[in-house]
Amino acid sequence: MCKTKKATDASEPRPVFSRSQRTRPSQSPGAQSSSLSHSAIPSSSNPTSDLYTSSLSYTKATSSGTGTSISSRTSLSSLRESLPENPHIYHISEIRAATNNFLAKRYSSSSSASTAACWRCKLRGRDTVVFQRKFRHKIQTSQLKERLSVICRSHHMSIIKLLGASVSGDHIYLVYEFVEGSNLVDCLRNPRNPSFTVLSKWMLRMQIATDLAHGIDYVHNKTGLNLSIVHNHIKSSSIIVTEPSFNAKICHFGTAQLCGETEEEVAVETDTSKRETEIEEITEEANATSLRKLKRSDSGDRQFEGVRGYMSPEFRLSGVATQKSDVFSFGVVVLELFSGEEALKYRFDKKTGNFVRTSLMDTAEAATAEGSDGLRRWIDRRLNDSFPVDVAQKLIRLALDCVHVDPDKRPDMGRVAGKISKLYLESKKWSDNVNIPTGISVSLAPR
Repeated sequence: MCKTKKATDASEPRPVFSRSQRTRPSQSPGAQSSSLSHSAIPSSSNPTSDLYTSSLSYTKATSSGTGTSISSRTSLSSLRESLPENPHIYHISEIRAATNNFLAKRYSSSSSASTAACWRCKLRGRDTVVFQRKFRHKIQTSQLKERLSVICRSHHMSIIKLLGASVSGDHIYLVYEFVEGSNLVDCLRNPRNPSFTVLSKWMLRMQIATDLAHGIDYVHNKTGLNLSIVHNHIKSSSIIVTEPSFNAKICHFGTAQLCGETEEEVAVETDTSKRETEIEEITEEANATSLRKLKRSDSGDRQFEGVRGYMSPEFRLSGVATQKSDVFSFGVVVLELFSGEEALKYRFDKKTGNFVRTSLMDTAEAATAEGSDGLRRWIDRRLNDSFPVDVAQKLIRLALDCVHVDPDKRPDMGRVAGKISKLYLESKKWSDNVNIPTGISVSLAPR
């Protein structure tokens, strides 16, 4: 074959025939296509597919440069298939049908009561969990769709994926993927057997703390979206521990933005209520007797959702969720994770006859003040006193920094995630040194 012919075939790939086929032009086209010399892939009934298969085989055999472009095209198509799909805007009829008109048994991954109604169901062929929540502040439909599309682009191994949502009246139904696992509350405090826990090793708890830190750091700083995201639902009952790897995944991602719990909506409503109060004062200023009927405190009334023990002081006063309030909640979860105790509980005092309030922050502060001995008594006894004391001291000190009363003195989650990762590596080094050596056989038989 001459050089010109090669150039022509390279610019326009075509099937290559054997020498016998070229010498017998009278052979039918069907017979020619059935004896392609370079066809390593079975032919298809689709002519377009046949041409692409023959061209691909020819290109691999003749030109390495063109083969690179074909492989790039194949990798791009596989990448396109792996990209996340667009968020689903479910019709309320789909939600009703999947939940049997909301009469199906409610799903809960924890023995503790949940504030939001949820159902496990099948939606468009996927195993999902649907949460019903009420709007805290009204959001325009266009703004809701924009936020949903932005939030659904976020993906992290420590965050349960949001698939879509549906709106009906004052309620929004958030659809998340279903993740097999158990709640952190039940992992730490089994109501049937309080002395048992599946998290009986230090490294398992360090793994959970590391996953949570990096997940929240991603929510705050690593999404790459033009949206300041606040979680506002960080607590032990909102964390799923998967099996068998014992990784932690955070639930309710995007709830604060889609339900109107963020600082923007609260600021707008507060400004509106202040203007309405000023108008009322001016209108009633002429009548001195009616000034006593003015209820100035009504303008500051807000309804917000939170769990005692996990709410920061500024959140309890204002109801405004911020990233610093997320840091506070994370610090409480870390203290709960390594002590095994509830974040807040009440103990009956027989001497006074009253209930005494006890918080993990107070007990942890007192334990660190006593030194290593106090800390070893404070750490969960079900770890059998098998943990690196120096790492535990640094970790609890970091958690106490996260629950500081002043939000400005709390560290950023990026810094927290970096420190916990370093402590995880130190713990891993300690664990490798204290592990029982394997491969040694011991015989107790008489010689």
